[in-house]
Amino acid sequence: MDQHMPKPPSQHNGLQEKLEEAAALRTLNAFAVDLISIPSVEDLFWYVAQNVVGRLKFLDCVIYQANDAQTELTQVAALGEKNPYGRSILNPLKIPFGQGITGKVAASREPIIIDDLLLDQNYITDAQIARSEICVPLICDNRIVGVIDSEHPDPGAFGAAELEILITIAALTTAKLELLSEADRSKKRYHDLVATHTQLSQEISNRKALEAELFNARKLEAVGRLTGRFAHEFNNLLTVVSGNLEFLEEFVGEGSSAETLNAAQVAARRGAELIAAMLTFSQRTRLTPKITDLNAFVQTFHEETSEGRYGPVAFMLAPDIRQVNVDTVVLGTILANLFGNARDVMPGEDSITVTTQNLLHTISDKRRITTSLSPGPYVRLSVQDTGGGISESSMQQIFDPFFTTKPVGLGIGLGLSMALGFMQQSGGAIEVTSQIGQGATFHLYFPAV
Repeated sequence: MDQHMPKPPSQHNGLQEKLEEAAALRTLNAFAVDLISIPSVEDLFWYVAQNVVGRLKFLDCVIYQANDAQTELTQVAALGEKNPYGRSILNPLKIPFGQGITGKVAASREPIIIDDLLLDQNYITDAQIARSEICVPLICDNRIVGVIDSEHPDPGAFGAAELEILITIAALTTAKLELLSEADRSKKRYHDLVATHTQLSQEISNRKALEAELFNARKLEAVGRLTGRFAHEFNNLLTVVSGNLEFLEEFVGEGSSAETLNAAQVAARRGAELIAAMLTFSQRTRLTPKITDLNAFVQTFHEETSEGRYGPVAFMLAPDIRQVNVDTVVLGTILANLFGNARDVMPGEDSITVTTQNLLHTISDKRRITTSLSPGPYVRLSVQDTGGGISESSMQQIFDPFFTTKPVGLGIGLGLSMALGFMQQSGGAIEVTSQIGQGATFHLYFPAV
């Protein structure tokens, strides 16, 4: 590349001028075509400095970018000795609007040509000695976005032809800047739309989940009131039946009459057990809580109910477990139901796993619990099986009274209902986690004391 600017037209022959004009047109045409594929503002500025201005026989080029506040220019691209490290600018020059020649161009928004820098009081002396300078603004959406600046060691090196070229380059550059700006705005609008849609979808999902939770809570509350009322009334009738059966014992001798009476008494006792379970579900049973160590309780419960009844049980008990205030008689009944359910769905050689853990429940915790828990410390007692798991449809009904997946005669469906009522009355909750084919875990949350 020629290291000097073209001399005045009078010193060039016509053929040379036409060749240089054709070369400039080819460069500008190539720039106009390449603009389509330039991906970013940074790439655009470096392309203009090195592949456009650099090919038009300007000895150097510095491009400054304006800040959003329209108060300062920062060097972002360069050509020639001011850029010896490729696309890395060491200590980029910063010029306030209104200071120096480039700062005055940014402030006035007008291009300028300086024939002799030594005679211009606005010239800021650079490391490279220069005598003439040309500078044009980059204006986009009525804002100064930058300045293209070029210097030359000879005075009077720039004229109308060079100014026209730089103004054309500036116009093409700002057009691309507008496209890039619109692309950024479109991308931001798209991301905002996606974020809004995601948020809306999440809110809809949360609302549906809350509606389902509210429906389930209302359903259980209604069923609980109905169950409690029925159990109370039926218990009154059963008391009369049981009392009369006891009275008849004095008048019935041996034989078939005695067997019939005994069958009636067994049925009455069974009815009393059902009534007790229904009252527990409806939270109308009278609890007698006491301070209890759950680790010791579950181990003693397993020993006293005989290991053969529920098969092998693996214990994973926290050594520093906190104490809870719970009715151990009812808790024993709850554990018997949970152990029995676990054993019914597991191969005989698999172990039921019992785990205890201290934890702190917070408002932000997402647990699939049956009732809301107040923030605070809890002890979680978990019973895990390795059975086939619980389907999503059954998960919505497992705590309903008399709901069971067992064959007729093997369960009446009050065990989990009773567990739910007991945990609610004890100030805790139940959480159920399950995956089809991987078993289920029932977590009992007790307030720690």
